[in-house]
Amino acid sequence: MIVLGYNGFSQGAELFGRLYGATGIDRNLLMGHDAAAALMVDGELVAAVEEERLNREKKTSDFPARAIQWCLESSGVALENVDVFAFPWRFESAVAEEMIAHICASGMPVEGKFDHLRRIGELYTDMLSRSAVLADFTRRTGFAMDPERLVLVPHHMAHLMCGWYLAGGPDAAFVVSDGRAETLSAVMGEVRDGVVGIDERGTVDLGNSLALAYGKITRYLGFVPNNDEYKVMGLAGYAPTPQENPLLEQVVKLHEGGSYTLFIPGDRQAYYALFDRLFGGEDGRREEFAFRVKVASLAQHAVETITAHQMKALAAATDLDKVIFEGGLALNCVSNTKMLEGSPFTDMEVGFGASDPGVAIGAAVHAGGSPVRHPEAVATPYLGPSYDDQEILDALDRCADRVAWEVLDASEVAERTAQLLSAPAVVGWFQGRAEYGPRALGNRSILANPAFEDIKEIINTRVKHREPFRPFAPVILESQAPHVFDMGKKRRSPYMTFVFPVRDAYRSAIPGACHVDGTARIQTVTPGENPELAGLLAAFTRLTGVPCLLNTSFNVAGEPIVCSPRDALDCFLKTEIDHLVMGRFLIGKK
Repeated sequence: MIVLGYNGFSQGAELFGRLYGATGIDRNLLMGHDAAAALMVDGELVAAVEEERLNREKKTSDFPARAIQWCLESSGVALENVDVFAFPWRFESAVAEEMIAHICASGMPVEGKFDHLRRIGELYTDMLSRSAVLADFTRRTGFAMDPERLVLVPHHMAHLMCGWYLAGGPDAAFVVSDGRAETLSAVMGEVRDGVVGIDERGTVDLGNSLALAYGKITRYLGFVPNNDEYKVMGLAGYAPTPQENPLLEQVVKLHEGGSYTLFIPGDRQAYYALFDRLFGGEDGRREEFAFRVKVASLAQHAVETITAHQMKALAAATDLDKVIFEGGLALNCVSNTKMLEGSPFTDMEVGFGASDPGVAIGAAVHAGGSPVRHPEAVATPYLGPSYDDQEILDALDRCADRVAWEVLDASEVAERTAQLLSAPAVVGWFQGRAEYGPRALGNRSILANPAFEDIKEIINTRVKHREPFRPFAPVILESQAPHVFDMGKKRRSPYMTFVFPVRDAYRSAIPGACHVDGTARIQTVTPGENPELAGLLAAFTRLTGVPCLLNTSFNVAGEPIVCSPRDALDCFLKTEIDHLVMGRFLIGKK
């Protein structure tokens, strides 16, 4: 069976901008963001790519026309050969009725209700309904699919199925928590023998979304909501755990069963006023670093407290020892570690597509009726485009007046790159198939030596063009990770979804990898998962004695991670990256 999962709407940006003013700093608050496509053949995930990597618009919500085309062409599949088309939103009639009833039962004035109904009606008719989804696909691909082949998958189910498939399809408890699904923002329950059971006591409606609340604080601090939450998480590390938290005292109410209520106004002016009162943000203090650190610490503490409450309720309701956590909130890797360590669960799985890139995969898994991976299939994030020597040469020839290159023997690449990294140099590393999801996992990465204390400042200011407080993730061989990091219950962390303390003996050896609080968001690697990166790590450690490398995404602030050789060269030439290793090509600037 061939199943194509995809996420994205042609009219999303236009409709949300016109109907709800979601433009500028709020441009990412759209359904369909992180648009992507994924292809499954006989239960195996064979190709997946985010539309942003191809159209070069970060977090695009557009219909993923390029991504669909690449997935099909790379696998030799024509649209007419696809058995099932899976879309990770299901606004069926019952959902629409619930949305209408919620508006009618609200306390807003009658005029406001009619206005809200008008906007929802236009959004539903032009974008969300089954007929609109079908029409969008035909308009953008030129292919009129059989309507019976379109499966609309509930958004949270798509999140869960992605994580469950990547974890190998085990019996497990689960939490899914993100900004929004159709009408809910969080669900929990169990998967047993392939059957999903939702614990209704732990469901949280859209109006109390923790991820959206965190996004409001992100916006309040001058960052971009649904994009820059990791900046808030990073800032929180500059302050100790707060002893008192006005958010928990005045905004959050926890309920039995794992649910919660958040008392935050929806209107921007109103919630800014609330935050000013809670945090003392009057008189223009929001731009001060110390104030941002304080607010970030309180927000992070609130997230950790609420998710611990969910985990406690879930553990009390199940006898399963493994938990899967998916959804946008699962990118809060600081909270993830504390959730696991503070619970009776023995392990937690967070996939490389935990946020909305994953729903294209999860929709395909669910619609295909084969959530468990084929026994021979290996879970890998390296699912995107790759480029051969000739394609790299063509890109190099285009800018031959600005770069010089040397073609290495394949056996030389790791050793020569390790020699470059023994100095305080910054290296662009471009190998194999592009990785999927929001993290650069070693095929489209910028690498550096963490032994140099100022390397973070060099990369942040000269390369990434971003805030100097931002930490970097170390990548390390899985066999060496427990010696360098206190990993608690975890044995591996291949997708940068957990944070661990750096052991005292190594803090002075890898200062560039340590956040201000002595922790690091690590990526573990094995030769089987990524032989090129594992070979480089082994060569680098032999040469320098340093057990890991810094790994950050190959892009600059505001742009998607590079995908093609041309993307990589453009980024290389407009930054102070010292060297670029692209396949077998060692490239420098003239």
